[in-house]
Amino acid sequence: MPPTLELRAKQTLALTPRLQQSVRLLQLSSLEFQQELRNALDTNPFLEYDESQTEDNALGADNGNSMSDSTSSSATDSAAEAPLAAETSMESEQSTDSGSHDDAIGEYSSDPFGRSASRNNGDGEGSDPADWVRIEPSLHETLHDALRLYQLNERDRAIAQLIIEALDDDGYLRQELSELANVVEIEPALHEDELTIALKLVQSLDKPGVGARNLSECLTLQLEALDEETPGRAVALEIVAHHLERLARREQAELQKKIGCSADDLRIACALVRRLDPKPGENYGSSEDNYVVPDVIVRQAKKQWVVTINPAVLPRARIHRMYAELFAQSAGASRSPLAQQLQEARWLIRNAQQRFTTIQRVAECIVSHQKAFFDYGEIALKPLVLRDVADELGLHESTISRATGNKYMSTPRGIFEFKHFFPRELSTESGGTCSAAAVRALLKEMISKENTRDPLSDVSLAKMLADQGVIVARRTVAKYRHLMKVPPAELRRQA
Repeated sequence: MPPTLELRAKQTLALTPRLQQSVRLLQLSSLEFQQELRNALDTNPFLEYDESQTEDNALGADNGNSMSDSTSSSATDSAAEAPLAAETSMESEQSTDSGSHDDAIGEYSSDPFGRSASRNNGDGEGSDPADWVRIEPSLHETLHDALRLYQLNERDRAIAQLIIEALDDDGYLRQELSELANVVEIEPALHEDELTIALKLVQSLDKPGVGARNLSECLTLQLEALDEETPGRAVALEIVAHHLERLARREQAELQKKIGCSADDLRIACALVRRLDPKPGENYGSSEDNYVVPDVIVRQAKKQWVVTINPAVLPRARIHRMYAELFAQSAGASRSPLAQQLQEARWLIRNAQQRFTTIQRVAECIVSHQKAFFDYGEIALKPLVLRDVADELGLHESTISRATGNKYMSTPRGIFEFKHFFPRELSTESGGTCSAAAVRALLKEMISKENTRDPLSDVSLAKMLADQGVIVARRTVAKYRHLMKVPPAELRRQA
């Protein structure tokens, strides 16, 4: 076939650079957005940090959870005026190109690094919420600090440090000692006996059970740390050493036969074992951040729930007027590479304002749908899907998904992720619906009122839910109980 030429017409949907930036900024978390703005301020000469905001509109030391009426009103007015100021500034730039961009964005109360404006509260420092967070030492930090109190030679200290670093988050040593011997190069080569001695030292540094190689050893270490006169200690040591599987299967008669003890002694020993901690490493601080910065604040004013953007996460940025005016007066400005940076600065300010406007609209819609939750708590949480919010706001469902991802809401009942207010729907016997979150709240209430000597099984909980008109399977109850980190009935039983 000879080569031919052919014309075809087709339509494609392409996102403009400005729209791409808007979508990307919307899906960022508050901390990621602050980092993005910081990078822009560091690299774009047409952006500057806005210091014109007065301290009266700052978040202050209340961490965004208990704002006064005057502060909330000021923040609301600022959020309402900012879009108008930004739009007016942009129209002026397009018509006159004079570079007067002061009103692009302003009246914000936080610098681009996420630090709240300092107030004269007598603390001598700023009011960054992170400054008030108490950081718990991690498991490894605690053990290293305890190891420093021992007078050891360089080789023994290095071996103990090697074992500490090999512990997992639960406090267990999952690796074989023979494997650890090949991890580091020490002359002469490590012997397994040296590692065993070092392991015994690590196991004695802090809480009993840390440094165990399996569950049986972990529970044995905790029992050995108890007083020898503790009731049931001897029988409990026998159970954790040889009969843990029988204990888990609740084979009481078989246990009593194998150990050769009375029924009362076995009951006391089983209760003692159940009070032990199978994961001692979880009692230490985590290396991950244990706090979040809420994007919006919900508070009640005159019997109405009001949503405001957290001033601590709002950017304080504006177009650098002097640089913009000098650039506009220069020859060939439109063909200069700086023209692209000026345009990007304008896009960033517009898209930043659009980001917070969208987040506030979505938050207000969530609050209106879940008003019963704010009034009565978790048990009143209603089923809600992204499509409902998208249809009400006239936005695409993907936009709502981005606006709710990694966003948090501070309420009088605590700080919740936006996704928390979108529980799935469950059917009831009467033909109505309820949310999965409401079912979990019912389960939590039932378990809190149960008899600790005869706790409710998953089957019993499912029957009690059915009596209230909520039909769920036993495995669903087990799944919800696991999500609430509630142990099964046999582990909740107390002597």
